[in-house]
Amino acid sequence: MQTAAVCPKCSYARQPSDSAPAWQCPACGIAYAKYATYLQQLHAGAKQLVVPPKAGDAAPAIHFDGSIWLLIAVNVLALAVAHHQRWPLTSLMLLYWGQSVVIGLSYVLRILALEKFSTDNFTVNDQPVEPTPATKRQVAAFFAFHYGFFHAVYLVFLLAAPKTAARLDAWFWLCVAAFAFNHFWSYRYNRELDRQGTPNIGTLMSTPYVRIFPMHLTIVSGAFLGKGLLLFGGLKILADIGMHLIEHRELKKAKPA
Repeated sequence: MQTAAVCPKCSYARQPSDSAPAWQCPACGIAYAKYATYLQQLHAGAKQLVVPPKAGDAAPAIHFDGSIWLLIAVNVLALAVAHHQRWPLTSLMLLYWGQSVVIGLSYVLRILALEKFSTDNFTVNDQPVEPTPATKRQVAAFFAFHYGFFHAVYLVFLLAAPKTAARLDAWFWLCVAAFAFNHFWSYRYNRELDRQGTPNIGTLMSTPYVRIFPMHLTIVSGAFLGKGLLLFGGLKILADIGMHLIEHRELKKAKPA
């Protein structure tokens, strides 16, 4: 005895008396096969949201890019906590400073994890270099020093300029941990994509500066203009997401391995 077809959308069990074509649900009108394909694509997309791609996997579409949605979620969490706890602006600025430090650390690890990379149009002391393990270590060390020095100076500015002292409470460190988790996830995601191509190490080293500049410009302008946390925090989120998308677009241009 043949089992009656059950619609995967509305769960209607097909009856012998139904006049709709065999490929179509009599109740809701969907095509069985087409809807089943849609569910498979939806399941694959949902998996991409929570699982970083493995070597050989194609990069997901923007709406299935888990790194973007996690970035948005962490930023919204930080703003919600800042608003609820009535943080002074200094606390939020220090939180975003901590985020950019985490970004820098993730790029040091990412440079060191490179397996194949290009040094086209990249020089050290005005001399072209070869894509060797020694070059990789040298670039990682230089970036760590230069990026770290920039953030040390910026930290002095943050601690000296504001009139209201920062509140580094448990909520602050929870948000720092959330940003650290976000960028660790993003590091794993991008590390696998790096292995699928031959990224330019110069582009990789400069990308964090390009990414954090709009973020810090927004922070500093918000501080001097005296705007509320939610307004300038929202602008910071837009800058962060925009640079995240630009970063992924530029790094997708890496030559295939």
